[in-house]
Amino acid sequence: MDMLKDLRLGPSNKPKYIQVADCFIENISRGNLRIDEKIPSIDEFSKAYNVSRDTVEKGYKVLKNKQIIKVIVGKGTYVNSTKLIRKINVLFLINKLSAYKLEMYNSFRESIGNDYHTDFEIYNCDESIFFSLIEKHANRYDYYIIMPHFKNTSSSRNNFNKESLEVINNIPREKLVIMDNNELKIGGDIIEIFQDFENDIFGALSEGIHKIRKYNRINLVISEEDNYTYLKKIKKGLKKFCALHSISYKVINKIKDNTSLQKGDLFIVLEDDDLVKLIDFAEAKNFKLGHDVGLLSYNETPLKRLLKVAVLSTEFSRMGSTAAEMILSKEKGRFKNPFRFIDRDSI
Repeated sequence: MDMLKDLRLGPSNKPKYIQVADCFIENISRGNLRIDEKIPSIDEFSKAYNVSRDTVEKGYKVLKNKQIIKVIVGKGTYVNSTKLIRKINVLFLINKLSAYKLEMYNSFRESIGNDYHTDFEIYNCDESIFFSLIEKHANRYDYYIIMPHFKNTSSSRNNFNKESLEVINNIPREKLVIMDNNELKIGGDIIEIFQDFENDIFGALSEGIHKIRKYNRINLVISEEDNYTYLKKIKKGLKKFCALHSISYKVINKIKDNTSLQKGDLFIVLEDDDLVKLIDFAEAKNFKLGHDVGLLSYNETPLKRLLKVAVLSTEFSRMGSTAAEMILSKEKGRFKNPFRFIDRDSI
């Protein structure tokens, strides 16, 4: 059935049967499904999306209870009513999937309210995927929330070539929301909620200087394969902080089996894999975190709270809720998201 090509199940914390119902509600609200139009059977939907028949049946039951669809015995299931309040459609386009990006997205969804429908897409920091998604969704949404982080494959100062800037510039200003990155420098009245990576790390480390001073050297762990401009800004902010306080520092590429772990070292890690390895290495050497060696991780997560790992982090839920508040109030402008040092046992 051709209609199945237009129905999509995306990443969501909602129960699967609600997502099934939302597939149809979304398409009805956009005018893609019309009254008396036949929809896929429970079996057809189940097979197409590899979702259990019971789940699809529960989703259809939600639609029947809302009198959105009707079953005609011997003929099939049809759209019964299109008298839905038209939802305002939002495309949430992020560079890569992570726990904290999902926290931002979920915070936005909770804050924006039921009159807004939000779709979620991931372009994996790949400009070609980004271009194709923008082209695919052109003129389909009332707002485009974009987190612009691309791999830097040249010696350019930022991660944006002329083509990517043109693509973003083609989005009407009143529909554009830029999140997390303030390198674009797009003119006009838009919503922009960003991190200032260089000054953020400098400020957060300054908050924790009373703990940091006891260590002999700071080791910043950044993969050489991840060539993003924001990483260069983090390095620059660390360098400025260490110069001001006369602290030795080193940038190292990932944590490997032969990585040296010495008493008096403080590690700042961006990736969770490196975080886990360092915790394992410290345990193997009977080093006590926060005493023999220090550990600071980037970006707050529930697991880091549980492990009592100190963190440098922006408030991702705040970023999502601020975007929602600015859309709802029709406010435009640039807003720097809070960034902080979270003191815990590991430092």
